[in-house]
Amino acid sequence: MAGAGLRYNRFHTTALCSPTRVALLTGHNHHANNAGAIMELATAFPGNTGVRPRTITTLAEILRQNGYSTAAFGKYHETPPWEVSNSGPYDRWPTGSGFDKFYGFIGGETNQWAPAIYDGTARVEPRQTPGYHFTVDMTDQAINWVSAQQSLTPDKPFYIYFATGATHAPHHAPKEWIEKYKGQFSGGWDQLREATFARQKEMGVIPANAKLTPRPKEIPAWDDMNAEQKRLFERQMETFAGFAEHTDHEVGRLVAQLEAIGELDNTIFFYIVGDNGASAEGGPEGTYNEMMALNGIGGTADQMMGHIDNWGDPTTFPHFAIGWAWAGNTPFQWTKQVASHFGGTRNGMVLHWPQGIKAKGEIRSQFHHVIDVAPTVLEAAKLPQPRKVNGVRQRPMDGVSMLYSADAPKAADRRTTQYFEMFGNRGIYHKGWVACTRHSIPWLLTQNPPLTSDVWELYHVDQDFSEAVDLAATQPAKLKELQALFMKEAVRNNVLPIDDRRSERFNPVTAGRPDLLNGRKSLTVFPGMTGIMENAFINVKGVHHTVTAEVELKDDNTQGVILAQAGYFGGWVLYMKDGIVHHEYNWFALERTNIAGTSAIAPGKHTIFYEFIPDGAKPGTGGKSILSVDGKQVAEAQIPKTQPFAFSADEGADVGLDAETNVSPDYAQGNNAFTGKIIKVTIEQK
Repeated sequence: MAGAGLRYNRFHTTALCSPTRVALLTGHNHHANNAGAIMELATAFPGNTGVRPRTITTLAEILRQNGYSTAAFGKYHETPPWEVSNSGPYDRWPTGSGFDKFYGFIGGETNQWAPAIYDGTARVEPRQTPGYHFTVDMTDQAINWVSAQQSLTPDKPFYIYFATGATHAPHHAPKEWIEKYKGQFSGGWDQLREATFARQKEMGVIPANAKLTPRPKEIPAWDDMNAEQKRLFERQMETFAGFAEHTDHEVGRLVAQLEAIGELDNTIFFYIVGDNGASAEGGPEGTYNEMMALNGIGGTADQMMGHIDNWGDPTTFPHFAIGWAWAGNTPFQWTKQVASHFGGTRNGMVLHWPQGIKAKGEIRSQFHHVIDVAPTVLEAAKLPQPRKVNGVRQRPMDGVSMLYSADAPKAADRRTTQYFEMFGNRGIYHKGWVACTRHSIPWLLTQNPPLTSDVWELYHVDQDFSEAVDLAATQPAKLKELQALFMKEAVRNNVLPIDDRRSERFNPVTAGRPDLLNGRKSLTVFPGMTGIMENAFINVKGVHHTVTAEVELKDDNTQGVILAQAGYFGGWVLYMKDGIVHHEYNWFALERTNIAGTSAIAPGKHTIFYEFIPDGAKPGTGGKSILSVDGKQVAEAQIPKTQPFAFSADEGADVGLDAETNVSPDYAQGNNAFTGKIIKVTIEQK
């Protein structure tokens, strides 16, 4: 695609997924979309509410109202999580946001081997085929859709948003793709960074005078790692590389089909390599279960050594070590979430449109941002930006079209100003200069300093491609000018107040955002209620709670799940096996506490009661686990610790079965439905 198109080497994102996606799909800055961070961390403040205002309309809806067929495949992650339930509303789901067709996952990530998929607004189970992988599935769906759409309505244009779950964690790839990279990263991340830098210059994607920025003290040196760590870290990067190439192969299948149906040359195709810089969310040593990192718990190599041979397969939910992220962001400083520096925000982008762009195989260095994609599409489609949509006056798009640069490599930049902010990391680009301050680091689980104590840096990026030479000390007037401009842009886009919290915002009470249960202490669920996402379910994490299940058993050999929340990589389940009741608490697939009765329960109606009594009031606390049948205690144990902020990014609660992956290995996957009758199950906070 690059050979027949253009490569943009100064293209930017917001440093995080949801914010980048809303900016990409609307042409408006992320805080203007109320997406200052990922949807699960929304708050009550303007700029962070997670609810796109009606004064902003998606590109999909604009095109749909102008005669296009529209479809989205893969990751969405723009729907407020408290609206992901049977109760809706559905107007901020993909199919309520301009897409005729949606096939993919709603949250920030999913298990590629056992994904939580929606077709439209309906939860569906993926086909059970050997070696199933979601990227292959979504590609098949996209190919089928565009082929049928063009077959039936060849004169009707189409718009596809094709957003894989790769290479976001979990790093899941077929083993044959991983093995292709065996031994290729034995030199480590320091060497990889140097080799990448040399190759970038050789290819001409960075200027000849660009400097390689040094490794921050917070990122360890490869040579300081021991032999076992190096063996683990190599496998992490081999898996990531295999995942990346596998993804590119699947994109290639879609491209090949567009060519086969005669539509590739007249399709404007944006190949954006990521929605943020490479991710350091795995921590210093990576993690075999990325949910630990999202809960603010760092992984250690000794936890992971036993998983080296199966890294990337269905028994892992992995993420690589921070050194690889730093190498992946060569030649820049920092990583994903660090919006202050290009390591968090700069992504490669290919623009391919043979019938609309004469130049081929060239590089463009105009400064651009994801908000510029929507205006580019509208110019290519010869459509104006709407002033009103459905009677609502629209906010003018922040983005500018990039087409002016397509056949004019030396054209002056039309994006002259762009702010950046994420978790207090903030910066401002203006006419070739960047002022920025790195406030927080994703993997350091420490109290952030006051925003007022942050140290600002200044770079003349028209001459200093990689932000290598800090001019703050020698150009104080320029720094002050840009700091003032940042505040002006921050006010205009609802960036203030700046919120630097991360994991603790998973709790809607702490964050102050809407809660579907609205403070209710009790929730009663019934058979058939499956896939209830965490933000639509009562919070039982580390709090005193009970589970009361009213069941009817036809014999003394009842099997299956009564109620499960989340899955193999963390959660809890109440189930029966051979007529005996069990409760299991699964702490990140590393520690399990399973309690059970001593004998089978007789046929008839029974009340199964579970209680968790926490040791304390802090997140992650352990506690007493108690199981009773018909008022008589049958088992008790101590759960050492609990997951503090989140069970899963994609797996929900299921009544009467355990879908996607199993919380417990003690029952079958995909064939664990309750063989008795569930009347109702009530979960109560005490």
